[in-house]
Amino acid sequence: MSNLVNFLKQSDIFYQFTPTQLELVANLCQVVEFDINQTVFQENSSSKELYVIVQGEVDILINRGVTGSLSNKSETVIARLRRGQSFGEVALVDEGLRSASARAVQKDTRLLVIPRDKIIMLCETYPQLGYRLMYNLAADLAMKIRNTDLRIREQLLYKPAEK
Repeated sequence: MSNLVNFLKQSDIFYQFTPTQLELVANLCQVVEFDINQTVFQENSSSKELYVIVQGEVDILINRGVTGSLSNKSETVIARLRRGQSFGEVALVDEGLRSASARAVQKDTRLLVIPRDKIIMLCETYPQLGYRLMYNLAADLAMKIRNTDLRIREQLLYKPAEK
């Protein structure tokens, strides 16, 4: 358990958590292993877990067929996440459908899986923990939105005009 607490301490989404708060979160976590190219979840599936990468890398992919692209390649990697990074965090706010798929990139990719209902109950029971988690979640999502905005700007401004 102490290894899990030490790992959580290094993860951005649990930044500035107290040792007790980290212990509480660690008790909710389940470690799950994925093999290379194994799907963690599919786009448009239900959203009920938060994931934190313990080991390996995970690609976040979108299905281009849904966007109407004429490309032969049906899936496009929009992000590659590494150790300590989290994904699926929108599930904490909204139980809607996943907007992308996630797939393990390396052999023996290990993820912490945190069920939405359990972490929400923890946040309601310990408001300071809930505030810190939601603050860190907002900061993480803001960074992801800024990065996406920069990528869109780059595509629009530096991509040669198509004839």
